[in-house]
Amino acid sequence: MRRFPPLRAVAAHGAIVLAALVAACTEAPTRAPGPRPLTAAEGRALVSAHLPAKLGDRAGWATDIFAAMASLRVDPTPRNVCAIVAITEQESGFEADPVVPNLGHIAERALEQEREKAGIPSLVLDAAHTERELSDVFDDFIDRVPLGKRFLADRNPVRTGGPMQVSVAYAQAHAERKPYPYPVGDSLRHEVFSRRGGVYFGSAHLLDYPADYPDMIYRFADFNAGQYASRNAAFQKAVSGLSGVPLAYDGDLVRFEHGRIAEKPGSTELAVRVIAPRLGLDAAHIRRDLEHEQDYEFGRTELYRAVFAEADAEAGRRVPRAMLPRIDLSSPKFTRKLTTEGFARRVDRRYRACLDRGQTTVKK
Repeated sequence: MRRFPPLRAVAAHGAIVLAALVAACTEAPTRAPGPRPLTAAEGRALVSAHLPAKLGDRAGWATDIFAAMASLRVDPTPRNVCAIVAITEQESGFEADPVVPNLGHIAERALEQEREKAGIPSLVLDAAHTERELSDVFDDFIDRVPLGKRFLADRNPVRTGGPMQVSVAYAQAHAERKPYPYPVGDSLRHEVFSRRGGVYFGSAHLLDYPADYPDMIYRFADFNAGQYASRNAAFQKAVSGLSGVPLAYDGDLVRFEHGRIAEKPGSTELAVRVIAPRLGLDAAHIRRDLEHEQDYEFGRTELYRAVFAEADAEAGRRVPRAMLPRIDLSSPKFTRKLTTEGFARRVDRRYRACLDRGQTTVKK
């Protein structure tokens, strides 16, 4: 015969369960719901509110910028939108394929020897007005020459292009890591010169990497000098202060030869070796950590932590972990002296104007 607990026990048990449920409901922390993701229409409207007032095909630019951010999973915040807008405005004035004055003559002066080797008539170069046109001239010639793709493909003088002037090499490397979201026509190089492709790869180069920067201006400097250049320049300054060895704060921590890390140490590596006993690291460990100069993980290495621990102790305060690299820029296209710092500051002014423009639009 089945035995049932006394009614008093049942009542007591029920009271305990009820009390536990009430306690769980009252003591459980309440979480505020996260922000609702923007719809495509809302995202395009957000971008449009931050675009320059007088801009042709405003809807098209807003679509391509928001699509790039969505594909890259970059948060569509005013800060990120304005970062993309500022770079685009600085680099091309919102021209998908901007005209470069006297481009044919510039290219001819810079590539005279290569032109003669490849057999390209100078008259053809003179007819080019944009980097896309110049790139197409070389691509067309390479296609016509027997074995041209095998022997001449790397001679195309156009290394950057599109509305954000992004590197073709960077675009190709990024597409290997993350699928390009649009159909590729003739080549990925041609996509860089399109508005949608240029905005996508430019946005990736600017925002699609983790960085512990206190201000967006350091990403602007990285856009010009290479990802993590601002972090690395600060590291160089800390090393220089500890070692007494003057360094160029250019963000290059190891030497490269023919696209590969050279066996012979560079100036930064030699300066770190001066303070190696103080850091408790040998030459092999120093080289191993420095080889992460282009990675987020460099900021987590023993070398990075040891250098800044010593620098902080010597200064009696936390020294900066980012600084604008000091690099003089050179290009056949430049008609005056330019620097990475100057570039970053000009973009930063456009960035802040963009943020103000967005706030004014919202208030209206």
